[in-house]
Amino acid sequence: MQLASRVGALTPSSTLAITAKAKELKAQGKDVIGLGAGEPDFNTPQHIIEAAVKSMNEGFTKYTPSGGLPELKKEIAAKLKADQGLEYQLNEIIVTSGAKHGLYTLFQVLLNEGDEVIIPIPYWVSYPEQVKLAGGNPVYVEGLEQNNFKITPAQLKEKVTDKTKAVIINSPSNPTGMVYSQEELQALGEICLEKGILIISDEIYEKLIYGDAKHISIAQLSAELKKQTIIINGVSKSHSMTGWRIGYAAGDSKIIKAMTDLASHSTSNPTTPAQYATIAAYAGEQEALEVMLSAFEERLEIIHGKLNNIPGISCIKPQGAFYLFPNAKEAALMSGCKDVDQFAEVLLTEANVAVVPGSGFGAPDYMRLSYATSLDQLEEAVSRIHQFIESRV
Repeated sequence: MQLASRVGALTPSSTLAITAKAKELKAQGKDVIGLGAGEPDFNTPQHIIEAAVKSMNEGFTKYTPSGGLPELKKEIAAKLKADQGLEYQLNEIIVTSGAKHGLYTLFQVLLNEGDEVIIPIPYWVSYPEQVKLAGGNPVYVEGLEQNNFKITPAQLKEKVTDKTKAVIINSPSNPTGMVYSQEELQALGEICLEKGILIISDEIYEKLIYGDAKHISIAQLSAELKKQTIIINGVSKSHSMTGWRIGYAAGDSKIIKAMTDLASHSTSNPTTPAQYATIAAYAGEQEALEVMLSAFEERLEIIHGKLNNIPGISCIKPQGAFYLFPNAKEAALMSGCKDVDQFAEVLLTEANVAVVPGSGFGAPDYMRLSYATSLDQLEEAVSRIHQFIESRV
C-alpha cells in the first residue's frame, strides 16, 4: 500500500526520537540521563488532578462542544484579560487538544497550496512540518546568535512575498529560551500590518520567565495588531500538564470558527475531564507554578555557568522556557565527530547523556539541553559531557 505523499516528506520529531532512544537504553539497563524532554519534571498540581477526578465522578465524561466547554473559554478569556489586558469573546477562543493541535488546525484552515509562512530559525521542530502538511511552504529567516537568535524587521521584510500568509513568533522561544522585547515586537508588528501578514504568536512558555525579562504578547500592543494576531497557548508548560493535552487559540472569530468546524470532524472535542482540570488550573491557586519557576531558575543559574566551562561549548543565557541552546560545533570537532548530530549520537551511546541536536531546529551547530530535570542529574550530565570531551582531546 502506497502512503500519501504528504506524509512521505515528513521529518520525524527529533525531540521525541531522542527521548524514545534514551528510554530504550534505560530499559536495557544503561544509566542514561535524558536532557531531551520538553516537559516539566514536576507532577500536575494536586488540586488540578482532584478537579478532573471530581468531574468524572459527577458524570462529566461525555462529549463537549467541539470548540471546548464555555466555562473553560470564560476562564481563558479571564486569564488573557488579567495577564495581557486583552479582551476576547467566547467565539474568539477555541480549546484544542494541546497547543500543538491548535497550531496544526490553524495551518489547515489558513493555508492554500503554495502559501508561505515565515519561520524564524531556530524553530520548534513541528512548525515546518505542520506548514507542509497544510500545503504551505516554510520560508526561513535566521535569528543570529549575535542578536540573541531573534530576527530583525529588515530580515522579515526581505522575506515577504505576495504569497506570504503568516509569520510565527515564539516568545519565549523553544529551543533558545530568548524573549522578544516590546520594542522588538512593535517593530516586527509594523511590518506585518504594512504587508497584511497574519501573526501566529506561540506563547506556550509565557509563564517561564527569569530575571528582568518580561513576556509581552504582540496582540496587546495595539488594537490593529490584536486583530491580526492568533495567540496559541495552553497549560502544558505553565501547569505541568503536558499529558492532559489542553491548549487554546484566540483571535479572529472567522478563523476560530473554521478551526472549530475542522475540530468537529477530527477530534470531536478535547478530552472532557482534562477541560475541567484546566478550569481548576486557571481558576485555582498558582503557588505550584511559583515553586516550579523558582526551581528552574536555580538550575539555570548553576548549569549555565558549568556548561560554558566545557571546552568547545559556548552558550547564551536564556531568558525563559527551560532549555539551554549552546553552540557545540567546536566541541564536536574536538571530539573527533564530523558534526553536532554525530556528537549528540556519541554522547548518548558513550557518555550516556541524551541531548537533542540542533539540526532538528534548523541550527545544526547547536544542541538543545532541557533543564527540566533534577539539579543532581543536570550536574552529573554536564560533568559527563565535560569528561567525554576532555578524554577525546
